Amino acid sequence: MQILYPELKPYKRHQFKVSDLHELYLDEAGSADGIPILFVHGGPGGACDSSSRRFYDPAVFRIVTFDQRGCGRSTPHGELEENTTQDLIADIEAIRKYLEIDKWVLFGGSWGTTLSLLYAQLYPQHVRALILRGIFLCRQRDFDWLYKDGANRIFPDYWEEFVNFIPEAERDNLINAYHSRLLGEDELARMSAAKHWSAWEGNCSKLRPSSDLLAKFTKAHNALALSRIEAHYFVNRGFIDEDQILKNMSSIAHIPGRIVHGRYDMVCPLENARSLHRQWPGSELQIVRESGHSASEPGTVDALIRATQDIAKEIESTS
Repeated sequence: MQILYPELKPYKRHQFKVSDLHELYLDEAGSADGIPILFVHGGPGGACDSSSRRFYDPAVFRIVTFDQRGCGRSTPHGELEENTTQDLIADIEAIRKYLEIDKWVLFGGSWGTTLSLLYAQLYPQHVRALILRGIFLCRQRDFDWLYKDGANRIFPDYWEEFVNFIPEAERDNLINAYHSRLLGEDELARMSAAKHWSAWEGNCSKLRPSSDLLAKFTKAHNALALSRIEAHYFVNRGFIDEDQILKNMSSIAHIPGRIVHGRYDMVCPLENARSLHRQWPGSELQIVRESGHSASEPGTVDALIRATQDIAKEIESTS
């Protein structure tokens, strides 16, 4: 079984201004002359960490990671102004131009799959391949599964903690209820809402409970960005049309893709990956046994690393 490559320090770091308000943190690691690959993190609002650089052979890939608007080391932290899906797509294209990359591989997880697919549909000429884990299609049914009826049946104890934070009269729309508190003036209420929101997602993310993952999700700095930005995007249905991604898959049908999805993913159900695969002739789907949603589960790590190795071989054979 494949395991993560050793810890790798960036050879170059950038503070990249994308608007008068927003500045992104991005870095480069691996081989400066290698195959460019962009890590597109989840959330929205999840940010990158040191493991984001460890799914790829550093001798083969030029690894680019960045924190999306408002999260991680990008500034201002938790900012919602000028923070839409269209802004993030434009940021990815601006990064490509800034780094003077012609075509690259996109490696995205969860919300990162949403953003990678939307970028590829707009700029197919700049995408060599897609490696996607834990497909999130940003449809009403996907929001309902996690915040209305679906995952709550699997984790009723964690759901009770998530729901009980909100008064009973507002529980018919939990996304809206949390959104109003996360944008409220009361700092203590904002922080409490952020931790409840983030704990719910963290508790659903792994097949086996992980105190380390939960601590990462509920750390104040992480929780505030994740909850505020997710609620902002989800109230606005991801700033895209219903079923937009699947309806536009013909535009990238020719692009090679690897879809990796845990069979027991309770954040993004497996049917999401199957629906995408059916609309994408250039894709291969691997269902990972004994894995949930998290990229750090052993079977998922193995599948993702094998996917990067396969894609590298395909690119090198056609170069």
